[in-house]
Amino acid sequence: MTFVPRIHLKLVLDALHKAGAGQVGKYNECSFTVDGVGTFKPGHEANPVIGQRGKTEEVQEARLEVIYATHLEKKILAALREAHPYEEIAYYATRLANVNQDLGAGLVGRLAQPEDALSFLSRVKSALKTAVVRHTRVLKPTVQRIAICGGAGAFLIQDAIRAGADVFVTADLKYHDFFEHNDRLILADPGHYESEQFTIDLLVEVLSKKFVTFAVNFSNTSTNPISYL
Repeated sequence: MTFVPRIHLKLVLDALHKAGAGQVGKYNECSFTVDGVGTFKPGHEANPVIGQRGKTEEVQEARLEVIYATHLEKKILAALREAHPYEEIAYYATRLANVNQDLGAGLVGRLAQPEDALSFLSRVKSALKTAVVRHTRVLKPTVQRIAICGGAGAFLIQDAIRAGADVFVTADLKYHDFFEHNDRLILADPGHYESEQFTIDLLVEVLSKKFVTFAVNFSNTSTNPISYL
């Protein structure tokens, strides 16, 4: 939330939207404004855009509210400072408890063709180079809709069911977690490290694109504390 002279509202709002503010699900450039009167008295060392030093000023202002993802805050505040006409900008940010519609801990995808359930589990084992894949009983001969969450994803079991997944691949499932499938899907646990090991590939790709003048090398050190006999 910030306070902007009414005549500068569009300029500031456009800058905030360009920086990524105002995205709500499938809608963008969302905002809320309330008109009012702002008062202030510039000090003797101030350099006011509106008003005079030592004289109380009243300005037709708009209280402007937008929401944004936390990771965009630095970029959005920079845009606010760049576009806002005032020397000193009054603003404050409030953390909301809204569910973020665009970000999540897992994903759901669909295989191009249905695949034999046991063959798919074997492929998971091979692709993740793991010694074992713990799984619930096979409910039907083929699978196609697959849910995935790297690391500990037991908290998403019911979400995977609601998404209509045939298989949910995740890790750190406890004994009682395996009962949550309720004969609705296959739960498959290849191991925590195994499910996250390829994150390094993604990091290398991102860093290589962002910092083109730096060499990025893979680490050959395994941090997996678990061994299989």
